[in-house]
Amino acid sequence: MAAISRILLIALLLLFNLPAVADSIWYGARLCRDQSEFTCYRVRSGDSWQELFPNSREQDLVMRINRMGVRLHPGMVLAIPRDLSSASVMEYSPFPHQISSPGERIIIVSKEKMAWGAYDSDGSLVRWGPASSARGYCPDVGSCHTPSGRFAIYNKEGPGCFSRKFPVGRGGAPMPYCMFFHGGYALHGSYEVPGYNASHGCVRILVPDAEWLNEDFTDIGTPVIVQ
Repeated sequence: MAAISRILLIALLLLFNLPAVADSIWYGARLCRDQSEFTCYRVRSGDSWQELFPNSREQDLVMRINRMGVRLHPGMVLAIPRDLSSASVMEYSPFPHQISSPGERIIIVSKEKMAWGAYDSDGSLVRWGPASSARGYCPDVGSCHTPSGRFAIYNKEGPGCFSRKFPVGRGGAPMPYCMFFHGGYALHGSYEVPGYNASHGCVRILVPDAEWLNEDFTDIGTPVIVQ
């Protein structure tokens, strides 16, 4: 009975279309304009990632497409591939699968696409994921931004990394698997990757992605290109 209920829920989810809202803050709402590829779902009270997407692979894909790594709340907008059961993460990469050989591993961060991509020395895309950079204005400090340009990782810390500056006056905000690339700016894991740019300036990414980049991909000196 539970299996039938899950099937009916997914069927309802994929059939439930919403018109795209041009000025929505959620990245998924932008994608919903393409009704041929995505169906749009507005989160309801009581919804959770696990209940909507019990298949972990499909859940991960929808989270990445929507640039989200937060608990679901009513009113959120999710773009869901119409071919969810057969879709793959790399198929929905916002970055090209191949670039000119950089001769070394590099990370590219797109503030507009709200994503990061990791390329090997041959220029092949190895992995990508959601990112949330600066919101532009932060009530506690005023103007806030994420710098653009070519940088390099100069310091890394593990799961216990935390901010010395935020919250303002106290510090202590978790920054697991931080990778500093310019002054106090870092790529780091976060449980608040909300589907729009929301940070003070660092680049928030999913915690599993930060762990992989920190431990398996980057070294001191690995280039980080922020666009």
